[in-house]
Amino acid sequence: METGRQTWRKSSYSSTNGGDCVEVATGAPCVAIRDSKNPDGAVLTVNRVRFEEFINSLSM
Repeated sequence: METGRQTWRKSSYSSTNGGDCVEVATGAPCVAIRDSKNPDGAVLTVNRVRFEEFINSLSM
């Protein structure tokens, strides 16, 4: 997944005061995840279906 041209987004619960946040960029079939404080750092790429299952499991 090419991450340089992706649209990154943070949770609406994230504040702008430099807290601990992650950003995600979606693209079939993967989701890219990075530390918002270090946008040029490492990017974790996971399967989109598995990521959705993970997120859905948090709201149960």
